[in-house]
Amino acid sequence: MPERSRTESSGHPVSASRVPANRIVVYCLIAVLGAAADLATKELAFRYRGLPSEKPVKWVIEGYLGIETAVNTGAVFGIGAGKGLLFATLSVMAGVGILVWLFWFGAARSWWLCTALAMVSAGILGNLYDRLGMWWYEGLPVPWKSGVRDWILMQAGDAYKWPNYNIADSLLVVGAIMLVWRSFLPEHQQSNSTAEADL
Repeated sequence: MPERSRTESSGHPVSASRVPANRIVVYCLIAVLGAAADLATKELAFRYRGLPSEKPVKWVIEGYLGIETAVNTGAVFGIGAGKGLLFATLSVMAGVGILVWLFWFGAARSWWLCTALAMVSAGILGNLYDRLGMWWYEGLPVPWKSGVRDWILMQAGDAYKWPNYNIADSLLVVGAIMLVWRSFLPEHQQSNSTAEADL
């Protein structure tokens, strides 16, 4: 039996040296470029449209899709407003957990998991930057210091309006959906995909 099979069947973690180098490159590219896209679009949106309520919505598709700046001091849907430090701490813990899962336990050998968790990491990095107050400057309301900048507005007429979000939120959602989708795959399909990834 190959040494790899003996190691994996014993239940011990697969070290980072067992993860193909191209997975590390892909993970870093997606995480860094995704976070960069999020921060760049936030900066452009706030520079172009100003702080929340300074300018009316700039519609891309009238009544459905627009650009409107907002600052979310909470988590999803504004829950936990004012607890930015707590959410920043949880974000760091989640990021560390992802790195351990991918590169210590070997989950990065799966292209699917590597891509999904890289997207989640990009979202974490983009919003963590805001949570740490790195965008905040003198003159802004203090409660916004740990707030996340949002700028994408979606609604269906006046009847339904989704809370404003950003590119980081989109990456987090897509990554999470990919993880949920994989969790519904039969166990033998997951094993086969991991085996093929090692080739």
